[in-house]
Amino acid sequence: MENRKRHEALNWASSFLKEKKREPEAGELLLRHVLGDLSRTELLMGLNDPMTVAEQASFEAAVKKHGEGVPVQYIMGHEEFYGRRFTVNREVLIPRPETEELVYEVLKRAKSRFGDQKEVQTVDVGTGSGAIAITLALENPSLSVSTVDIAEESIAVAKENSRRLGAGVRFLHGDLLQPWIANSEKADIVVSNPPYIPDWEIEGLETVVKDQEPMRALSGGADGYVFYRRFMEELPLVLKPKAIVAFEVGHDQGQTVAEMLRVTFPGADVEIVRDISQKERMVIAEIGFSKY
Repeated sequence: MENRKRHEALNWASSFLKEKKREPEAGELLLRHVLGDLSRTELLMGLNDPMTVAEQASFEAAVKKHGEGVPVQYIMGHEEFYGRRFTVNREVLIPRPETEELVYEVLKRAKSRFGDQKEVQTVDVGTGSGAIAITLALENPSLSVSTVDIAEESIAVAKENSRRLGAGVRFLHGDLLQPWIANSEKADIVVSNPPYIPDWEIEGLETVVKDQEPMRALSGGADGYVFYRRFMEELPLVLKPKAIVAFEVGHDQGQTVAEMLRVTFPGADVEIVRDISQKERMVIAEIGFSKY
């Protein structure tokens, strides 16, 4: 194998990935990873450096894997979320930037509504990698964070992330809010990014999503609302009189989920929040607070 310079390897990767209808920028991420997690600046400063045979082989294998549809994050084994690195694998959904905005909204409202409270009982439902729960716990120590997931495999990944990042999070195995209902526990905040993609839409997703990420984290049932409907049954059993509910939703689901919350909690202040791309991606209900 002829020793390539880094810029030559990048050019090859870019052409190869374009041919496979993948984002050519993925080549740079994979090269930085293979070369020992270089920063972008470090990579750019050394573009004329030759690669070793081992580096070349690893890089080409990684690029080909991505060409076959394996997400870059699963190849690298991690994804950045709220400035921290989270381990990810095929047992968990890859954290998305829009979910960072959900976390930001919860932190902002927790401070505004529960600022003086020493312990704010917070539940993240469907934890996956633990990105939401761990970030909330680390960003605001007054949040006492528990998290629930139906899959032991996902909990194992989240626990490892929690241990490595030093977050005090309690992990519960169960279906939606059932563990809290069974324990007769009450929550100040419930946050969730549940599966919300309608089954008919899943077939149209890119292979890097539908064939790689766990289906249990994607499928929201026939119409995409199956978990939101279940939440409406379970939330009244676990919320304190004053509480916040924060959901991530599909870009066209905001109005429907907001109406569900208004019907379930008459008098609640329910808001649809747009993400940075101006899509309606969050629905947040503040229940039992004065509006003045």
